[in-house]
Amino acid sequence: MRIVVDAMGSDDHPAPDVAGAVDAARQFGDTIILVGDEAQIKAELAKQNSSGLSLEVVHASEAISMEDKPSKIVKSKPNSSMHVGMALVKDGQADAFVSAGNTGAILAVAMLRQVGLGRIPGIKRPAMGVIFPTKTHPLLIDNGANTDCRPDYLLQFGMMGSLYVERVLKINNPRVALISNGEEEGKGNSLIKETIPLLEASGLNYIGNIEPKEFMQGAAEVGVVDGFTGNLMMKTAESIAKYMFNTIREELYADFISKLGGALAKPALKRAGAHLNPDEVGGAPLLGVNGVVIIAHGRSNAYAIKQAIGQARRVVGNQVVEAITTGIASVQ
Repeated sequence: MRIVVDAMGSDDHPAPDVAGAVDAARQFGDTIILVGDEAQIKAELAKQNSSGLSLEVVHASEAISMEDKPSKIVKSKPNSSMHVGMALVKDGQADAFVSAGNTGAILAVAMLRQVGLGRIPGIKRPAMGVIFPTKTHPLLIDNGANTDCRPDYLLQFGMMGSLYVERVLKINNPRVALISNGEEEGKGNSLIKETIPLLEASGLNYIGNIEPKEFMQGAAEVGVVDGFTGNLMMKTAESIAKYMFNTIREELYADFISKLGGALAKPALKRAGAHLNPDEVGGAPLLGVNGVVIIAHGRSNAYAIKQAIGQARRVVGNQVVEAITTGIASVQ
C-alpha cells in the first residue's frame, strides 16, 4: 500500500510523525509518503534508521495549526500538508491519509470535493468512529465530527459503524445501540426519541438504548451518539483511566511492602494498561468520505502514529469505503 502521513500534524511535529512512519514502513513493508516541510522531514529522517525502507517525501509549503479555524483554512492555506496529502489520495497516488492534526480542518478539507475527497454519495455527514479503550473494544460513532445532529445522521452513523465492525473487526451482524441516559422506553432527549424508529426499521441488529456503563462493558459492538456527547465520553474515559493508573502507580511506590506487591503485579498492570491505552488504537477512521482518512490524537507519539497507519491499512484492505458506498446506495 501507499499511505500518506501528514508530517506536520501532531503537536510535536514532525518528530513523532516521522518516527512513527519509519516504524510503520519497517513493520508493514508499505510505502509511506511523508508530506510537509521537506527540510524538517529530512532532518528527522536523518535521525532514524530508515535504510532500505520505502519512504517518500512530498513538500508542502504550509502547515495547519490547532489554532487555525476550519472554516478559513480551505482557502487561506491551499498548499498545506493536509491539502497536498489529501490530493494524493484523491488522485489515486496513495491509498489512505493519516494525520494527527486539527480535526476540524481535516474534516473541512476532506469534505470539499474540489480539494479533498468529498462525501460518499448519499452520506449526509461523515463521522469519526473510534475504538473505545475497553477490553471488548466497541466502536463509538460519532466522536466529534458533528456536534449538532439530526435523527437521519445518527441512522447513517449506525449503518457505517456496523459495516466498519463487520469488515475490520470481523464481527458478523454486530449489535448497534443508541447511547442514552437510560434503557427504558421514553428516556433520552428529542434526538434519541426521534432516532429510535429509524434504527428499528433499518435492518441493523439494533438492540435499543443503553447507558454508557453498559457500552463500556460490551453490551453492543457499535454505540451511536452525536459528536458532542461522543467526544465528551471519550475524553472523560481517557482522563479517568490516566488518573487511575497514576494513582495506582503512586500507591505502589508509597512504602516497601507496596513496592514488593507492585513488582509482582507489574505484568498484570501492563496488560490492563494496554486495553485502556488509546495509543494502541492509534486513530479514528473518518467514515463517510470518499477515501480512507484516519485522524490521530494531536498528542500522538511515534507508536500511536504507527498504530494509526495500521488502522489505515485495515480500512483499505477490508474495503470499508466500498462497503459503505454499496450499503448506502442500496438503502437509497
